[in-house]
Amino acid sequence: MATTMHGLALYALCGLCVWALWRVLCAYAVKSPLDNVPGPERTSFLKGNTHQIFSRHGLDYLQELGERYGQVVRYYAPLGARGLYVFDPKALNHIVVKDQAIYEEPRWFIRLNRLLFGPGLLSTLGDHHRKQRKLLNPVFSINHMRHMTPMFYNVVHDLRDAVAEQVKDTPTEVNVLDWMLRTALELVGQGGLGYSFDALSAQKRNVYGEALKELLPTVFALHFWRVLLPYVSAVVPAWVCRAAAPFFPHAAMQKLRRVVGAMDAHPRRIFEMKKGLLEKGDAAVVHQVSEGRDILSILMKANREVDEEDRLPEDEIIAQMSTLVFAATDTTSNALARIFQLLAEHPDVQDRLRAELTDAAPDGADIPYDALVELPYLDAVCRETLRLHPPASFMNREARANAVLPLAEPLRGADGAPITEITVPRGTPLIIAIRASNRNSALWGVDALAWRLERWLAPLPDALAKAHVPGSYANLMTFLGGGRACIGFKFSQLEMKVVLAVMLRSFRFLPGDKEIYWNLAPVAYPTVGKTSTKSELYLKLEPLKT
Repeated sequence: MATTMHGLALYALCGLCVWALWRVLCAYAVKSPLDNVPGPERTSFLKGNTHQIFSRHGLDYLQELGERYGQVVRYYAPLGARGLYVFDPKALNHIVVKDQAIYEEPRWFIRLNRLLFGPGLLSTLGDHHRKQRKLLNPVFSINHMRHMTPMFYNVVHDLRDAVAEQVKDTPTEVNVLDWMLRTALELVGQGGLGYSFDALSAQKRNVYGEALKELLPTVFALHFWRVLLPYVSAVVPAWVCRAAAPFFPHAAMQKLRRVVGAMDAHPRRIFEMKKGLLEKGDAAVVHQVSEGRDILSILMKANREVDEEDRLPEDEIIAQMSTLVFAATDTTSNALARIFQLLAEHPDVQDRLRAELTDAAPDGADIPYDALVELPYLDAVCRETLRLHPPASFMNREARANAVLPLAEPLRGADGAPITEITVPRGTPLIIAIRASNRNSALWGVDALAWRLERWLAPLPDALAKAHVPGSYANLMTFLGGGRACIGFKFSQLEMKVVLAVMLRSFRFLPGDKEIYWNLAPVAYPTVGKTSTKSELYLKLEPLKT
């Protein structure tokens, strides 16, 4: 049997290589309207520039692309295709809002997310996506965030106590990222699913959290292969792919299989448990972790009450669970780790923020939701960090029809003539350059690359207001915009502010002894040094005297 599966895997791989070579030869022979757009030369016959753009060491390369070529850059995608890297605000408006039905998630992105999470928000399009989003919107309302705030504080108090047990009475080096990951998972577990993943004890390992932490770096390492997913599924039967997958000779792909397997069982078990509780009535749910106010309980009850045609099947609800946990864990934990690192490097900012938090509740009590979200310096810390260091540096799109992309700022074409709009052929891959848009000096000023909180405590630049950046949060692309904007950004903001409010009044954060290096991935992650691939960030924590 194993010999047969090896043969199928090699047969599929050889067929794919022959087809890929044919695609490349055709692409080299055909001219494209994108050839006149400035951009780098291809550096790989098969991969184009993607091994640089999608490298974990690629943050400097992305910065250089914008600085050297402008706000729209032509790059070479796999198999000779031309793509666009975009942070021109007018072009972004068309991609994200005005023409979003044309510029949809790539087919490979949808196929991969369906394989990883099922038919959730990240793997549906069009009316199907809007139907799912409509049912989910109410549970991310401001009013619902108010109800969830006490639960958030309870979780973060457990975090504080566990870290205090580790730190004792002297400054101690702590893996802050690990604690933030466990906390974010527990917050989305209790607030999202009404389920406790992690009691946040000092010594306990969390297998589910560790699998989540490994997922995105592993997927990122497979970018060339994930782009081929739609083509593989078109020529290789699904049963062959499933049967041959365990024998595919690629270490990262086998690691991905193990990670997905570790992630799959939890959501299904939680759903069945919650379903049983709901069938017994609300009284049973009240005694659970979140008292029935978690997103999953509300979603399941709402799903029973809507008309049949608007109801989501069970596999889609389970997929929403997997998607929610994935989307809310890595992004928030890594953003919090980055904030704590910056505060450790800027003790004056840390002291000022701590003073604001202390003034908001001099008796040391929890700061209520409405007061917490209005604290100006806390908000500036979050906004400026998410501007300069968005967890996701870019998102991918694909033109589903021929289109014209207008520009706010003309480009100088390869032929020397100005370009005010770009003809985008059907099938063109596009990269929404989130990080580059957030750092665009034409909009944010000459200090756009500096972490400067004061920019949020004064009127924003006129150029930024006139640009109409289509982001859903603070003139930033961090949470995207339009119909595909991050549905849970208020949830994430509340998590971050509650963690900061509790931890900064309990500990002083100091730089650690280990060098921290930030790697590019679907969600940027830190490692100790440039050569390590293990996600971790160490800082020294000093307990504050009460």
